Amino acid sequence: MSAAGRSIDTANGGEVRLVSATAWAPETRTADTRLGVFRRGLSILGRGIREQPSMFTIGVVGAALYGGLSVGTAFVVGQVVGRTVVPALDRGFVAPAALAVGFAVIMAVAVLRIVGLAARRLGAAATQFRLTAEYRRRIVRRYLALPLSWHRRHATGTLLSNASSDVEALWAVFAAVPLAVGTLFMLVVAIGGLFLVDWAFGLVAVALFPMLFGLNAVFSRRMAPRIARAQALRAQVSAVAHESFDGALVVKTMGREAAETDRFAARTRQLRDAMVEVGRVRGVFDPLIEALPNLGTLLVLVVGLVRLRQGAASVEEIFSVSFLFAMLAVPIRSIGWTLTEIPRSVAGWDRVRAVLAATGDMPYGRAALPAPAGAPVALAFHDVRYAYEPPPGAPAGPGLDAVNGVSFEVPAGRTVALVGPTGSGKSTIAALAARLFDPTSGTVTLDGVDIRTLSAAELARTVALVPQVPFVFDDTVRGNVALDREGIDDDRVWRALQLAQADGFVKRLPAGLSTPLGERGTSLSGGQRQRLTLARALAGAPRLLVLDDATSAVDPRVEAAILSGLRQASLSTQDNGSAAPVPTILVVAYRRATIALADEVVFLENGRVVARGPHEELLATVPAYAELVTAYERADAEREQALATEDDQSPDLGAETPDEDPARGDDSARVDEIVDDVGRTKAVS
Repeated sequence: MSAAGRSIDTANGGEVRLVSATAWAPETRTADTRLGVFRRGLSILGRGIREQPSMFTIGVVGAALYGGLSVGTAFVVGQVVGRTVVPALDRGFVAPAALAVGFAVIMAVAVLRIVGLAARRLGAAATQFRLTAEYRRRIVRRYLALPLSWHRRHATGTLLSNASSDVEALWAVFAAVPLAVGTLFMLVVAIGGLFLVDWAFGLVAVALFPMLFGLNAVFSRRMAPRIARAQALRAQVSAVAHESFDGALVVKTMGREAAETDRFAARTRQLRDAMVEVGRVRGVFDPLIEALPNLGTLLVLVVGLVRLRQGAASVEEIFSVSFLFAMLAVPIRSIGWTLTEIPRSVAGWDRVRAVLAATGDMPYGRAALPAPAGAPVALAFHDVRYAYEPPPGAPAGPGLDAVNGVSFEVPAGRTVALVGPTGSGKSTIAALAARLFDPTSGTVTLDGVDIRTLSAAELARTVALVPQVPFVFDDTVRGNVALDREGIDDDRVWRALQLAQADGFVKRLPAGLSTPLGERGTSLSGGQRQRLTLARALAGAPRLLVLDDATSAVDPRVEAAILSGLRQASLSTQDNGSAAPVPTILVVAYRRATIALADEVVFLENGRVVARGPHEELLATVPAYAELVTAYERADAEREQALATEDDQSPDLGAETPDEDPARGDDSARVDEIVDDVGRTKAVS
């Protein structure tokens, strides 16, 4: 267990208290952020080199070979000019042998340069893309390790940006680093060669190159904050776009297209302005950096003419030095490219590191449950409290309690319904039972074993949660139900579909189990998606099934059939071949018929258990419970009456399977309205 993310208090009867210390981008920055951008960039380069030493070495060796031979090419060309071209101009003809030798030498150097160029590009690309792939995997693994409570505090679009554009920005610098390193090697060789030719040429180089590095340093400091802002705005644009796409139905039905367009346009304008500012800085510095090597060529020609008149330099030497400065223009520019990418890399690293350094993990233990495999388990809450942490940007401090002092038991093989008004903590209890997050205090146990001590595999085998909002993968029916889990064949899939009352519509699909469902199952209705999600959970033969309003879009009769079937059937078999007992069921329920199927009802208000017992007993003894259930019942009656009126007035457009509840969304709003009325009446009385 990570000490950074949690503390354990064993002084009070061995009770485990977990305190999340989740952090995000600004909070995770350490003292090294106060270092200069260039130093931090070098640190990032060192990290990348340590992680990919072999491919980086290939790139650098290739770049050094290319750079050294580039310097050699300048002197070879100078020698060819001095020994072949100039004599040929003096004599009026060209000696074929001398021309052939010059051509052969130049071609040999060119071939070696090609080899160096290929090695440099291979090494640079392999280093960059391997690091990019590795860090994307690390981020995804980190996302999977962090609890649901952490994900709820961060926009999906931002998380997508972290794993895509931020990682790309982090390691894009390696596209130019091997060339820049090779250029530094080439500069050392070139300066040495220039001093060997003539000290005056060497002084020109010594004066020019520091100017180039100084200009790049100023450029880097000016560019760093602009690149960081652009990278942050890119994530914001991604978050807004993802939210709009995800809520397309709401946007369309509420007529919010113009408002969403304006919201997205505002973010994109900010990003545009930030990128224009980046381009403006580039527009100022790029011509200056590009002009310095050309300025060096002019200085060499001027100095060369003076030295030629003094007899201190020859024509071929002047030509070689001029050719060398002309060749240095692009390689030297690579240093500028590297320095340009360093601020972007630092900005990407800050955002990537924020994810990798985020705390709040839910470490798993190694314990297994004592009961035999397939047998239902007993679920128990012991004085459980859970408080959601404040979202980013909110004032620091403890979050509001979603549940507090919750204690109840679900005996093995029994069905318990959670009932309560909106915001009473039902979904929080369901999530705690499946360990989507850990309680702030108290314990949740399965057969007496603290759920936090179970191994990940044991927990996945034991508990299945069917959430309020179903999620369907862009896969076939078979793929969505089986999820490539071992031991789930087509017979098991059909059995799960049958229990979920989904086998009927699946049989009517064009390819049955092999029918593609599209992204998020857009080809299915809401009720069909819910039943498919339920079948996915049932296919794993869980020992504890948690239903968080999992059949809200299904017709009440079908919902009752599903729950009745779950209480009487089993997907798994015991070692002797007989059917295993049915699972323990914890269900968040609203409808009276569904609640009546439960062995016991736990009634919640304001995050606390206020009553427990059979449904009929609570109806008779707990007025608040009776009022709430009656409110749900009235909403169901209104809905059914509205549907009957629509059926009488609407033409028959084709047979529709009567297992959906198309008005459930409006019904939910109506139920909340009635429940609020009940609450106000109680407050007045």
